[in-house]
Amino acid sequence: MSYFDALTAAMTWLGSQKDTVFLGQGIVYGGHAMFKTLEGVPMEKRIELPVAEELQLGMSLGMSLTGKTVISIFPRMDFLMCAMNQLVNHADKLEDFTHGQYHAHVIIRVGIGSTSPMHPGPQHCGDYTEALQMMLKRIPVLKLERADQIMDAYQAAYERQGSSLIVEDMNLYATL
Repeated sequence: MSYFDALTAAMTWLGSQKDTVFLGQGIVYGGHAMFKTLEGVPMEKRIELPVAEELQLGMSLGMSLTGKTVISIFPRMDFLMCAMNQLVNHADKLEDFTHGQYHAHVIIRVGIGSTSPMHPGPQHCGDYTEALQMMLKRIPVLKLERADQIMDAYQAAYERQGSSLIVEDMNLYATL
């Protein structure tokens, strides 16, 4: 199974779970490669958002506190940086400042932009995986480098009590 096909299967599986909802840019109307991996996710589970990354992650956290498992999609890691306040100061520390009373269940899906067949520019292909791993104390950060990691990673994130950040390398999407 290709990397892209494994992502599509994982998103279809997540979309079949009763408590999931998907938030992000280009997830209803398209506009980036991740959109095609959502073909098996029902439209009624998708919420299209404007370009407002901090708002998106804040909404994701709030929705998760109502019992939803939120898959929050950031097509480029460079733009996840705009949501660092929500990620580092809220999502990662929620259990601490609520004394373990609340656990956000957000699966943050983020892509490292493809540099082939053409380079999109420096603000679209940054890989900050290692920096995020060092900053986040409660949220595991996993970079998917092979197709055989994908389903296990998303299932583990779904079953985990707490949030997860999963990094995809769009250079590996080659089957588009």
